[in-house]
Amino acid sequence: MKSVVELEINASRDRVAALLSDPRNMDKWMDDMEYEPLTGPQGEVGSTYHLGQRDGMWFTATVLAKELPKEVRLRLDVSDLEVAITDKLVALPSGHTKLISTEDFRWKGILSRLKGVFVRGAMKHAHRRHMQSFKRYAEREAS
Repeated sequence: MKSVVELEINASRDRVAALLSDPRNMDKWMDDMEYEPLTGPQGEVGSTYHLGQRDGMWFTATVLAKELPKEVRLRLDVSDLEVAITDKLVALPSGHTKLISTEDFRWKGILSRLKGVFVRGAMKHAHRRHMQSFKRYAEREAS
């Protein structure tokens, strides 16, 4: 399952890239998540951290690529799910930034795939809500 969210952010691409690529900022805009560093310089390729939902599910996040200010790629892992995240940033002539965030969900095992069918809408809704929250955070921090 794939979820794509596109938003225009009233901030420069460099500023948006800096805010988005630093996992230490995540709990400032993801009100239902907590961040915990694990290995490596945080936000750099190969580094890992825990990203946990306050209701109990904790992902291990790995930074796969950091090509600032254009793109950041992560992988989130939990026992029955892997989420590949690609966030692309496009500089607009207005000085704003277009954020194209793609989450590709890969369920592990038959039971997990079945579960995925039932939670598809909720996961897409959460993705959009998180990206809209990031937009508000980035615009507030850029002003």
